[in-house]
Amino acid sequence: MNDDQNQIICGADEAGRGPLAGAVYAAAVILDGARPILGLADSKKLSEKKRVRLAEEIKERALAWAIASSDAEEIDRINILQASLLAMRRAIESLVLTPSEALIDGLHCPTIAIPCRAIVKGDSSVAEISAASILAKTARDEEMLRLHLIYPQYGFDRHKGYPTALHLEALQRHGASQIHRKSFAPVKRALAYKR
Repeated sequence: MNDDQNQIICGADEAGRGPLAGAVYAAAVILDGARPILGLADSKKLSEKKRVRLAEEIKERALAWAIASSDAEEIDRINILQASLLAMRRAIESLVLTPSEALIDGLHCPTIAIPCRAIVKGDSSVAEISAASILAKTARDEEMLRLHLIYPQYGFDRHKGYPTALHLEALQRHGASQIHRKSFAPVKRALAYKR
């Protein structure tokens, strides 16, 4: 019997390393080979509508999936790379099945108790990582839309916390909110400017 058939592969990816506000999100997904999902790709290459549709399909068809995050406070305390790895570890450890290996998008692996492999551009080449990328991105976007209702002055519904001209202008005008990443240079500048 082939050992590969007993392998439970999980893909993990994060979304939201670049924004100035909000948490960094991560997802872990174990796909079901018997229920393939067509159209999986790096979430950044998909339209919002397609991402949302695929996210629903992934949640329905995957053997297991989990989403986790690391908030702005943690990001400021341990840095964005460590916070991303922490969110991925939380997602992997929240899966209802224990994977035999975790495939991680990028250059770094979180510290976890199972074998782990980092794959550069894995979100474009490994279906499990693509699926994780989609779940992380849609969950983060939903959270930024929710936060927009609390902090409408920043326009999170339009830029999701990324450093667009609109966001930078709002930071200058209103200063930083509680969900801004105070260790990020444009937020630091806005805080200094508002003093």
